[in-house]
Parts: sequence; structure tokens; C-alpha cells
Amino acid sequence: MRISRENTKRIMFLIAFTMILLAGLLNIDRIGSVLGMIFHIIFPFIVGGAIAFIINMPMKWMENTFFGREKWKNNETVKKLKRPVSLVLALIFILAIICVVFFVVVPQLGETVIRLGNDVRIFWPKAQEWAIDLFENNPEIAQWIGSLEMDWDKVVSQAISFVKVGAGTILGSTVSVAKTIVSGVANAAIAFVFAIYLLISKETLKRQLEKVLKAFCNDKKVESIVKICSLTHHTFANFLAGQCIEAVILGGMFFIAMSLFRFPYAMLVGVLIAFTALIPIFGAFIGCAIGTFLILVENPMQALAFVVLFLVLQQIEGNLIYPHVVGNSVGLPSIWVLVAVTIGGSLMGIVGMLIFIPFISVVYTLFRGYIDKRLKDKILVTESEEHKE
Repeated sequence: MRISRENTKRIMFLIAFTMILLAGLLNIDRIGSVLGMIFHIIFPFIVGGAIAFIINMPMKWMENTFFGREKWKNNETVKKLKRPVSLVLALIFILAIICVVFFVVVPQLGETVIRLGNDVRIFWPKAQEWAIDLFENNPEIAQWIGSLEMDWDKVVSQAISFVKVGAGTILGSTVSVAKTIVSGVANAAIAFVFAIYLLISKETLKRQLEKVLKAFCNDKKVESIVKICSLTHHTFANFLAGQCIEAVILGGMFFIAMSLFRFPYAMLVGVLIAFTALIPIFGAFIGCAIGTFLILVENPMQALAFVVLFLVLQQIEGNLIYPHVVGNSVGLPSIWVLVAVTIGGSLMGIVGMLIFIPFISVVYTLFRGYIDKRLKDKILVTESEEHKE
């Protein structure tokens, strides 16, 4: 039996692939170290890409809002200035948010933490009395609870000593710390410069990448790759923007409602709810649990009222705000959102939860389109056969 040239190429390819795979398995440690070195080299550029992706959202909005008027489309001066001006405005906007967090929110959170420490000292004896009354029919348990003593001065001194030991350990390796700081600053600078370059010349880079793809792939493959990249960018941008806006709205709702009803720790709980709401599905409930504990220390009845307030605001947010802010931007059924959150959390923690939802959404959309196409082709083939018969 003669073997065709095409089959010979396939056999040679399979043999080469098997040899490469076997060599990789036998030298897995070396390959791991090489991959780690490569990742360390390209890490600043990965971070720069992520920074550019985040800055691009407010920059694009400012371009469309301030420079998107019909009368300015053919103005050469506006075309030259809209990108740098929008980029500067976006950077100022992000810097303003960081300044508000550091100079307004952080000092209030510090005062709240100090107040919380004093409240915990007062709450501990009350909690002991309540527990003793609860177990008055069990003298042994009540006696054990009464014997518990909390030396707060000792707790504070242990915390200070722990910090001192940690600081001493860090200072003991000054050279390595200096290298780490210098490396971190250098990587941050490279990432920021790379992000600015990507944002300024993103259209040029897009055209260059399309030329490279057309040089090595046919038009059909290029169209498919561009379509997948566009879908990925659209899904990630919509999800992250909607999630951030929704978290800020939810945190603001809690801060305003708690301030109106005179709940303690309104600022701290509002900030916690806003940050934890970035975690899909479970995030807001984590903030609720922490907020309930904080309020319980000061007033148990207000803690119960806070749980009721949380359930009310959560229903308002879930049924009215979330559908309009985030909507169906990810286009993913609820069961697959749960799967994405679970897998992403297991692999990469909180960042994985945020990344895997749009990633799974892209895979789901592409697979659904592929299945629909297969079914459509199958129906057409069936109808053609029936027509012939």
C-alpha cells in the first residue's frame, strides 16, 4: 500500500510532536524554570496591558463625550488633540479617586478602627454576662465563661512585638529588600510607560497586528481571530465597568442609609460593602457578615436591624440597579456564573473570580455559536436530502 505525501507529512508531524512532548516531560524542571524566567521578563508588559485596559475605559468615554461631536469629526486639530487630552483627563480622574481614598476615606477608617477597639473592650464583659445568663442551667459552662479574661494590654503588646519582629526580619535583609524595591519601582515604571504607549498608538498597533495575521493566515482565519478578540474586549470591558459602577452605587446606598438611620460605622461598612461587592455572588454577603459583627459589638439590636436593611437594599440592587448597570453584558447563565466564580476563586483567588466570569462568557458565546452553526448545517443537509428524495 502506497502512503500519500499528505499522510507522510501527518505521520512525521505526529512523530516530531511525540518526541518533543517526551523531551518536555523528561526535562519538566528545566522547562518550568525557563518559563518562570520568561514570565518574569514579560511580567511588566502584562501589567502594562492590564493598566492600559483599565485606563482605556474612562479615556474612551471622554473621547466620545467631549470630542465625539459631528462638527469636530473632520477637524484636524481636534483629531490630534483628542487622544492626549482624553488620556490626561482619564489619568487625572483615576488619580483623584486614589487621593479621595487616601486622604478622605483612610483617615475616617482609622478613627473608626480606634473606636472599634474601645467598643470591643466594653463589649467583652457584656458578652460574658449575656452568655452566663444564657447557660445559667449549666453551671460548669457558666463558670468557664466567667473565668475567661481578656488582657487587652497584653494583646496590644503582643501585636506590637509581632510587628517589631517582622520589621526586624525585614531590616535584617536590607540588600534583598532594596533589590525588591528597586525592581518593583522599575517594573511599575516600565508597565506605566508601556500602558501609555499602548493607549496613544492603539489604532496603529491594531493595524500592524492585522497585517501580521494576514501575512501568515488566510482571510477567513483573520476574520475569526479579529471577531474573537473584539468579543473578548467587549465582554471584559462591559463586565468590569458595570461591576465597578454597581459596587460604588451599592456602597453609597449603604453609607447613606446607615447615616440616615444613625447606624455606627457607616463609612467603614459602606467601603467594605463597595469593595466586597466586586466579588460576584458572594461578595456582598461577606461585607454583610463583617458589618453585622462590627455593629453587634456596639448594639445587638441595631445589628439585627442592619441585617434587615441589608436584605432590603440587596433586593433593590439585585432587581433594579444591577440589571440596568451591568445588564446582560456577560451573557452567561447563572449556573455558569457560579461555575466561573468557583473555578476562578480556586485558581487565582479574588482576581480569578473577576477574570473567569467574562472569560467563561467568551468561551460560552463561541461554543454556542459553533453549536448553532453545526445544527444549521445539519438541518440544511437534511432538507437537501429530503428534497432529492
